[in-house]
Amino acid sequence: MDSVWLVTGTAAFGAGVLNAVAGGGSFLTFPALVYAGVPPLAANATSAAAVSPGYLGSTLGFKAELNNIPRQVLQREVMIAAIGGLIGAGLLLITPAKLFSGLVPWLLLLATALFALGPLIAARSAGQGHPNWRLPGLLAVAIYGGYFNGGLGILLMALYTLTGESRLNTVNALKNLNSFVLSWLSVAAFAWAGAIVWDQALWMMVLATAGGWSGARLAKRLPARWVRVLVIATGLGMSAVFFSRTG
Repeated sequence: MDSVWLVTGTAAFGAGVLNAVAGGGSFLTFPALVYAGVPPLAANATSAAAVSPGYLGSTLGFKAELNNIPRQVLQREVMIAAIGGLIGAGLLLITPAKLFSGLVPWLLLLATALFALGPLIAARSAGQGHPNWRLPGLLAVAIYGGYFNGGLGILLMALYTLTGESRLNTVNALKNLNSFVLSWLSVAAFAWAGAIVWDQALWMMVLATAGGWSGARLAKRLPARWVRVLVIATGLGMSAVFFSRTG
């Protein structure tokens, strides 16, 4: 097998696992595609396409947790995620590549800090968090996710932690469902614009789906502290990578 295809395939499987467990999987697929010679904006669109099926696999892995959430809540959040994803994808298609590259590390670093401080902030709010922020926050995160998928899971987990959701498996379930919805719609916009490299995208989709299914099972077995440490380490590490790229 050609080394480029091996790198992109391995990155896709790892991204599916990481997205199910902690988020940030696009920070594996995006650099792998750049390594494969895909231009950055096309790499971003192709990366979003590659990891999107993995969200389906990991969402199905959290079916029991989703069934315990009121249907009205799920429908409302899915609609907001869909709208935000389309807005973000539209913004990406009209944004200069240099501006896009410069914003990424700062957004990921902010998301990591929010996730790390989430439990402390929620505790200082008498354990209630800030539920009124949940829907506008979801719209903002969905716009970011449609614009650049990297770090989306970390932002969603930070959002749900800050707005009072203390059950980690429920946070993961909501994160995966909303990521699936907004990612598929943003990918549809990228496909319409002709921004996706389809030979790599299709190859990576298959492996990302397998990784998402495996990751959902792994997330349920890992202690909550390990998952939190993995999220923070992923965010800090990939922030450093992208700061070095823009330096």
